Amino acid sequence: MKFLRKKRVLLLLFLGFVVILFFNTNWMSWFYPIHYKENIREQAERYDVDPFLVASIIRVESNYKLGKESKKGALGLMQLMPDTANWAMEKAKLPEVTLDHIKHEPEASIEIGTWYLKTLSEQFKGNRIAVIAAYNAGPGKVDGWLKRGVWDGTYDSVKNIPIGETRHYVQRVIYYYNQYTRIYSEF
Repeated sequence: MKFLRKKRVLLLLFLGFVVILFFNTNWMSWFYPIHYKENIREQAERYDVDPFLVASIIRVESNYKLGKESKKGALGLMQLMPDTANWAMEKAKLPEVTLDHIKHEPEASIEIGTWYLKTLSEQFKGNRIAVIAAYNAGPGKVDGWLKRGVWDGTYDSVKNIPIGETRHYVQRVIYYYNQYTRIYSEF
């Protein structure tokens, strides 16, 4: 009988500890971590881009795995295609950055990717949903969809995006964006 009482007391103590831990920590951040926060924060401030958007794109593109190369050849944390990365490095005047840097160094990948997001944001007049779609499908395709009225650039009509991969991509980025902004009070 005493043995069972001891087990109950231990169980209550353990449950109390778990409840205290649950309410005193941001436990959801365990499921939605943001890696490379300093790099993301620095580049987001530099290029005036929402850091949660950068983090969400990294999460969907590479899940924060450095050195990743996609089947199509996209490189780095932000998974830029080599042609896009070369164009961005030239336009952003970053001659010291190479494709190898983008693939293996988080700072370079985040800088080029964030610069590209800034450029897309300017092109699509701050329409975050169109920017996300353009990051995946390319700005030419998204611009064409908008001009032809195929898609109106809103999240509510994301089902009208003609490419399934891009439709799903936008939904995933927005999902992580909403999770990050809900979990983290500030970046």
